[in-house]
Formats: sequence, C-alpha cells, structure tokens
Amino acid sequence: MSDPIARFRDAMTRAAQNAPFDPIAVSLATSTPDGRPSCRIVLVHEIDTRGIVFHTNYGGRKAQELEANPYAAITAYWPWTDEQVRLEGSVARVSSEESDGYFAVRPRGSQVGAWASLQSQPLDSRETLVARVQQFEEKFAGGDVPRPENWGGYRLTPLRIEFWKAGEFRLHDRELFERVGETWAVKRLYP
Repeated sequence: MSDPIARFRDAMTRAAQNAPFDPIAVSLATSTPDGRPSCRIVLVHEIDTRGIVFHTNYGGRKAQELEANPYAAITAYWPWTDEQVRLEGSVARVSSEESDGYFAVRPRGSQVGAWASLQSQPLDSRETLVARVQQFEEKFAGGDVPRPENWGGYRLTPLRIEFWKAGEFRLHDRELFERVGETWAVKRLYP
C-alpha cells in the first residue's frame, strides 16, 4: 500500500478485532525546547489524510512541550497482532470546530472531567479533585457541557512512518516511509 497513513489506519482496525487492550492507545513522545524527552499514553481519536489526532488540556505538560517544540513521535504497538507503527512529524492544534465536534461525543463524565482537571498541576488530595468534579456537575446540571477553551486537539502530520511486523528468529519486517514533498519514499530496513 503506497499510502502509509491509510496503512496505519488499517493496522489499527486489525488491532481492534478481538483486542485485549485499547487499540487506540499509543505512546506519544514530546520534548522540551532543550531536548529533554517525555513520553505518555494518549488515545488516537482520528486518522485521516492530514495525520493523526489526539486531544488534551492545553495547560498540561504535553501541550506546553508541543507549543514550545512542535514535533513529536507516536508509537503504536499491538502485541496480539505482532505489529508496531512508529510515526514522527510536526504537530499543530486542530481547529476549534474539530475540537468541539470531538468533545460533543465524549461521555458526559469525561466532559465534566475536562473542566475539573488542572492537568499536570499539583493536587493536594483526591478529595479536591472529587469536589471540583461535583462543582462542574452542578454547574452544567440539566444542560450540555461546552468544551473548555483550554482543551482541544493536536494533529501530528507524519514526516516518517515505519511499519514493523514481528518475524521468526527476530528477523522482523521493517518498512520506512519518508515524506518527500507530496509523495512518500519507501525503503526496507534491516531488523
């Protein structure tokens, strides 16, 4: 398949069949402007020709790192299919309309949680978080929960995508796609 983004979507679809774990959970690596890396799990909410979308609180550490250094890497690994996909590229916020659209279909508890959480900030106790959740449940009782301004999506636009399929005796199959203008250059890599 010559479109690696579509191939990534197909791999995720395969992984979703009989998945023992959440197949849309991927590792996202970011770094500070001086190159200090950090990595965490995020959920992929959309894959299209433009790239891969995940959502977060814009005040949290990952968003601060992405704003200061708008490049990231994603690794998806599904041991039950013996596949891994690595993506590297530039990252930018999605439009407010795209963020609104996704926020509207989130479970209500997750919507309220987006208001209650001061992501990555120090928290004195679990009770404080529970009280904040209750505060926002009361605030939005009987109505829709709007998307907070400090919450939304990012899109990683891949510049490199590597597909890895496990092979016997660790002779894995690796293919690397690198963006060249509007097309992709493809090469195989030794395992």
